[in-house]
Amino acid sequence: MFNEFLNIIFKSIKLDKTLYRDNKNFDEASIYYAIIIILLTSLISTIPGSVFTQHMSAAFGIIDHKGPSIRSILILSFFIWLIKTTYLYFFGVVIFSSKSTKCSFKKLLTVVAYANAPFIFYIFIFDISLIYFTFIPYIWYCISLIIGIKEVLKYGNYFKSIIITLAPQILFFIWLLSQFSNANNVTLS
Repeated sequence: MFNEFLNIIFKSIKLDKTLYRDNKNFDEASIYYAIIIILLTSLISTIPGSVFTQHMSAAFGIIDHKGPSIRSILILSFFIWLIKTTYLYFFGVVIFSSKSTKCSFKKLLTVVAYANAPFIFYIFIFDISLIYFTFIPYIWYCISLIIGIKEVLKYGNYFKSIIITLAPQILFFIWLLSQFSNANNVTLS
């Protein structure tokens, strides 16, 4: 059982398509593996978060600043996991489904959790000088999720999978650019 769990993590990290094709990875124990991956990556993500918080507290002279509690991090992680899955289910299965798309919410919930496996590498970000490396596991996660969505929803190519998966990030980036352009156009009187 532990070997199956490690196999799932390694396949997700290797971006192996067979992880999402094999129905054995979506059996009864899959939801438990998914919960463990979410728990594990949530706890590991506190490492770069605490490094950043300590650095910012020192930079601004804030004494006795404590980050969020472990309980709130875990609750927020599960909440975000459900929101991501609901978004992907709505747009991937309901709105933009292909002719062969037959996917349950549980299976998509498992796919999103399996794609979180690259966040395990956050454990290596223990110093503020390494904080920029947080983007590498995030990009790795996005690629893993794109592959998982394409395989589980049985899309013919990666285009739909990329658009559905990255649409929130793209919209946020466009909004951020518009805010910067609006800030440049403001004149002080």
